[in-house]
Amino acid sequence: MNVQALPMQRYIDHQGCLVDQLPAWADQSTLTGFYRDMVMTRIYDNKAIALQRTGKLGTYPSHLGAEAVGIAVGRALKPEDVFIPYYRDMPSMWVRGIGMEKNLQYWGGDERGSDFLTADGQPSRDLPFCVPIATQCTHAVGVAAALKIQGKHQAALVTCGDGATSKGDFLESLNCAGVWNIPLVFVINNNQWAISVPRSIQCGAEFLSDKAQGAGIQGLTVDGNDVVAMYDAVLKSLDKARKGKGATLIEAISYRLSDHTTADDASRYRSEDELQQAWAYEPISRLKKYLVSQGWWSETDEESWTAHCREVVEQAVKRYESLPPQAPEAAFDYLYESLDNDLHQQRDHLINKAMRMHGGRHG
Repeated sequence: MNVQALPMQRYIDHQGCLVDQLPAWADQSTLTGFYRDMVMTRIYDNKAIALQRTGKLGTYPSHLGAEAVGIAVGRALKPEDVFIPYYRDMPSMWVRGIGMEKNLQYWGGDERGSDFLTADGQPSRDLPFCVPIATQCTHAVGVAAALKIQGKHQAALVTCGDGATSKGDFLESLNCAGVWNIPLVFVINNNQWAISVPRSIQCGAEFLSDKAQGAGIQGLTVDGNDVVAMYDAVLKSLDKARKGKGATLIEAISYRLSDHTTADDASRYRSEDELQQAWAYEPISRLKKYLVSQGWWSETDEESWTAHCREVVEQAVKRYESLPPQAPEAAFDYLYESLDNDLHQQRDHLINKAMRMHGGRHG
């Protein structure tokens, strides 16, 4: 089945042609800004994979093909809103002011990568990456409920993949959002594959957004390869949430153009033909075609911006590689809230061992 043929909200098709009148906000500056953002995060993604392949990064989850989802979410959120991400959300977090080097630090195995400040030096309101599947949805319910209790006109937004929608954590969170009428937006990046399990055997419903009906909230299906449709849907859903009009579930139809992570080999379970067909719908070339057709982007712009992106990414890599290593006892400090006597002794033993190995220097 060609998922792109399903009825969904869309403004720009895969050939860069308008299929509906653009929203009033979609001017030249905004759309070229979206394009620049998506190119930047794709170049970063390519570099991160190269770092993993050369042993400078741990297992890494590419966001290739999901750039429109991530950029739309990040740009639609206000600074005072709260973002609860899953593990494939670097584009949104970068837009929200979290440096690339923090993302590299996290996937390099350093938990300090989850302790971040925004670009203006303030503590981030957002939660760190969540790797366990769908547990971030329960956290989001708690955040949104707190915002409502405090009487704040703010919203929370949580993301997940299509596989997460089969988990009890997701369904229970959806139900709570409906019953409690909290300011929460769920965004499903339906990229058609939950590791090696295809969407076709995950759920019998035609749309994952249909799951919203059981919770009594609004469900939308949006072309996740169309950044205009994505931004418009997220923008309106967040506005509704802030006004106390309830939660929304947005299903973004995309495609995972990469392996699930760098520890995966997707060629073992999906065909090359399917992958090549999906490349025809990817978000960056789609928006570029539209911008070029309007005279808003040129090959000179492309070359200049690409060179700038590579420089920005390389500088982030240098900052990451220059960071001092975390202390060995961090393995205890980030795992336990408190330590009993046995764990204290193990922690002290590890510190002493590290000091002996480094000639009495710790860290």
